[in-house]
Amino acid sequence: MLCGMGVGFLLRKRKLVIVPVLVTVLIWLLLFFLGLDVGMNPSIMHAIQSLGLEALLLSLAGIAGSVTLAWALWRIASRKKKGGKS
Repeated sequence: MLCGMGVGFLLRKRKLVIVPVLVTVLIWLLLFFLGLDVGMNPSIMHAIQSLGLEALLLSLAGIAGSVTLAWALWRIASRKKKGGKS
């Protein structure tokens, strides 16, 4: 990753059109091979229902926490704006 950052820094003045396309293709390949590995693992496949439920619950809890904290921050920011404080 550091090597990629260094090369990117050195080539920052050039317009490399292929890079976003290459990154997208590589991400799709990575996801495909990850799914292939999961599909070939019998212990994961047998526990897929409980893993899916846990993932759903963690996702919902994360969304609920994010919404709650964003709402609280909005309330604090709105109160400061109305009061004239910065």
